[in-house]
Amino acid sequence: MNDLVRQHTALSETDLEWLHLLVSEWQLLSDLSFADLVLWVPTLDGTRYVSVAQMRPNTGPTSYQDDMVGHLVPRGRRPLLDAALDEGRIVREGDPEWREEVPVRVESIPVRREGRVLGVIARNTNLLTVRTPSRLELTYLQSASDLAQMIAAGTFPYPGQQVDMDASPRAGDGLIRLDAEGVVTYASPNALSAYHRLGLAADLVGQHLGTTTAELAPSRGPVDEAIVKLASGWAPRETEIEGNSGVIQLRAIPLKPKGTRIGSLVLCRDVTELRRRERELITKDATIREIHHRVKNNLQTVAALLRLQARRMDSEGGREALNEAVRRVGSIAIVHETLSQNLDERVEFDEIADRVIAMVAEISPGKVECRRTGRFGILDAEVATPLSMVLTEILQNALEHAFTQGEGGRVEVSATRTGTGRADGRLLITVLDDGSGLPEGFDPQRAGNLGLQIVRTLVEGELGGTFDMLRAEPRGTKVVLDVPVSPQK
Repeated sequence: MNDLVRQHTALSETDLEWLHLLVSEWQLLSDLSFADLVLWVPTLDGTRYVSVAQMRPNTGPTSYQDDMVGHLVPRGRRPLLDAALDEGRIVREGDPEWREEVPVRVESIPVRREGRVLGVIARNTNLLTVRTPSRLELTYLQSASDLAQMIAAGTFPYPGQQVDMDASPRAGDGLIRLDAEGVVTYASPNALSAYHRLGLAADLVGQHLGTTTAELAPSRGPVDEAIVKLASGWAPRETEIEGNSGVIQLRAIPLKPKGTRIGSLVLCRDVTELRRRERELITKDATIREIHHRVKNNLQTVAALLRLQARRMDSEGGREALNEAVRRVGSIAIVHETLSQNLDERVEFDEIADRVIAMVAEISPGKVECRRTGRFGILDAEVATPLSMVLTEILQNALEHAFTQGEGGRVEVSATRTGTGRADGRLLITVLDDGSGLPEGFDPQRAGNLGLQIVRTLVEGELGGTFDMLRAEPRGTKVVLDVPVSPQK
């Protein structure tokens, strides 16, 4: 719609925002009318109309099999559009049109904003299934007529009340019609079922909806007054009411077809099961986070015990082996600590990488600078845990073997994501140092070093990637990891 309006019309950005607000609401008008809606806007030169949006009803058959958005028609071809635009009134005159052997009643509703008519809604009703309307259908049609008059007068939609069509109740979920005093004049079967879920034993018709709703809600005090006002339809609001183990979602729409409030529409939906599932998910998420927190605590306890044992070791080699184990356990604990703070099993690995680098840098034999460039991005937990161990081993190996005691140097970890957003994405990690380099004849794929064995096993086995160590120029060592990763969300 943005492109069509900016390309073909003279409407301003605030006018376009009004049309967006209208389109966010007009599924309700379409459902209440049992009709298709097409929004036509005059072109910049005023000689044609361009259709910028279309809506089909959920409550009846469509009148248009094709998508009408983007169509251009000259003025004069559709007289009802001309009359609604020029005269600023709802136009219903004329005989039904025949489209593919289907009779269609066409009406035109001017879209007004601040006294100006921005465009025209063509309301197209398929008459093929017309029959004697029921009480529900008559209420729908009367409510649609009231909303159409408010659109023509520029009083609907309500500014600042843009609706999420997927989350808000729809007409078919449950509809209640109130008079000016907030008394129910009609309640659809679905609406009555929703209130029965709250504990209502009687019929709704004839009752004051605000008072009845407040009595069904368990809360007392100032909240009751807000519930009474909202359920009475005095203002355009949306809320949820919980009682008797049931939850219903309410949306109130005051009706002012001639500038004076004549009543209200209250849309309601039973969301009890939806909220129950959401609570179960929240509980499950909290349980998972608690598990990660406890795992992290247990790993830190293990690391502390290993550290204590290392201090009591007489053998320098044994002490160093235990300290390496402490760092390995610590790298896994960092991942679980991060997961304990998230709502899903995905982590921002840059923070983990920085903490691993800082942890390993503590064993630096001299003034070796460790830093990270590039971004790892968001990774799944099953990738983050082994990758943190791999990074720990590579950095530990570089700091232990590339530099002599007291020697300065630099270790740089760089990360690059490729194929971002695709299922075949890759993460390329390079660890570069300017130390003494690899010894002659060194083969990283066959070296018996425990750290390198861990790296090979994790990279090739768990991560499904590749690992290599090369001589860097002019000196030093370059470690390259290539790991498949899922797309970032």
